[in-house]
Amino acid sequence: MIDITKLTKQADNKLILRGIDLKVKKGETLAILGPNGAGKSTLLKIMAGLIKPTSGLVKMKGLDLRKNANEVKKSIGYLPHASLLYDHYSPLENLVFFGKLYRVDNAEERAIQLVKEVELSYFLHDPVKNFSRGMIQRIAIARAIIHNPEILLLDEPHTGLDQGAMTILNNVILSMKEKGTTTLMVTHDFKQAAEICDRIIILKNGKIVDDFTVKDQSLGMVTEKYKIQMEGVS
Repeated sequence: MIDITKLTKQADNKLILRGIDLKVKKGETLAILGPNGAGKSTLLKIMAGLIKPTSGLVKMKGLDLRKNANEVKKSIGYLPHASLLYDHYSPLENLVFFGKLYRVDNAEERAIQLVKEVELSYFLHDPVKNFSRGMIQRIAIARAIIHNPEILLLDEPHTGLDQGAMTILNNVILSMKEKGTTTLMVTHDFKQAAEICDRIIILKNGKIVDDFTVKDQSLGMVTEKYKIQMEGVS
């Protein structure tokens, strides 16, 4: 589904990504961990087609992202730090707008369904500008999946969510997984990564320093592996 080879990104004479090699299978849920400045968000932005790599190859669904950007982007749902929602629009208006951009059939019906899934139906017609950070994040997640993407790219999706909202988000991600969606999630929340991801990579100084399968949703294993890479503990 995703095949990244020798990917680099340089900006302002600084090498942010240093030869990333990564393969992700269809339907796999992958967490990307690492300290600030490791290149996590940059990697996601390149995959979303928002910025171009300095060198290397990104193939998604067998297509070269550089040569087939428009075709690949149709298959991607992207949640950055910003919600990308229009403040003066309601959840329904926002989701219908983005649904129509992606040419979703029955966009209004799909929007109402998603607002129900993120448990905000009571606020369906209220302007987003009046929402809390957690509520905005829930609608932003619905926006990212309005078109049932085959690939889901999430940049710290649990930020600003209380425990209940985290559970809702995790259920949405797992529901998408059941449909065969491939998910990559940048996160600082080891607990959420351990609970919902099949596999974890750790980025440090622009390189993948560990790549492992999560066993039995073990938070302890994830924490220990991260500690080893960050502190050099053997």
